[in-house]
Amino acid sequence: MAHTTLIVPGFHGSEAEHWQTWMESLLPDARRVTGIDWESPVLSRWVEAVGNEITRSVEPVWLVAHSFGCLATVTAASHLSSRVAGVMLVAPADPDRFSSFGTRDPSDPAESLASRLPSRPLEFPGLVVASTNDPWMPMAKLLPWTTRWGAPVINIGNAGHINVASGFGPWPQGLDLLRTLQQQSATGVRRAG
Repeated sequence: MAHTTLIVPGFHGSEAEHWQTWMESLLPDARRVTGIDWESPVLSRWVEAVGNEITRSVEPVWLVAHSFGCLATVTAASHLSSRVAGVMLVAPADPDRFSSFGTRDPSDPAESLASRLPSRPLEFPGLVVASTNDPWMPMAKLLPWTTRWGAPVINIGNAGHINVASGFGPWPQGLDLLRTLQQQSATGVRRAG
């Protein structure tokens, strides 16, 4: 079945050396979500932009998101689940590090984004790729989210934030994970958690 792959970078975007840019160049059906100010992590704006791209696509959409982009992706996709083939969420950011207005210091009284994220199982295949030493989301904080979403976690060990700074330019393992998830979805197999 034909589909579109939408690439959703995180806060500050994904530079030319980033694995998302590499993956986008290899997948003929891939395009980056547009209409996002990568320097302004405002969830409502990002969700709107991701939702617009999902809606604009003729085919079912696979979303490949990183960091803050994961929070926008899971939120937008949960509202448009009938148009979503699946999601691969890589190194999701901790929603407590953000408020409705952008980044948030832990001592900031502004409410975190945690209450704005879906808290039910996703209605489409999903996979979370995580690292044991991610400075943006400790594994202990990530696991309750993945349980709520019903998305299995692939722990790739000490890989930092799975970005250029932690050595992730070309990432064949990530591409293999996406293709495996797509194949399992096509055959009706759900990954065990």
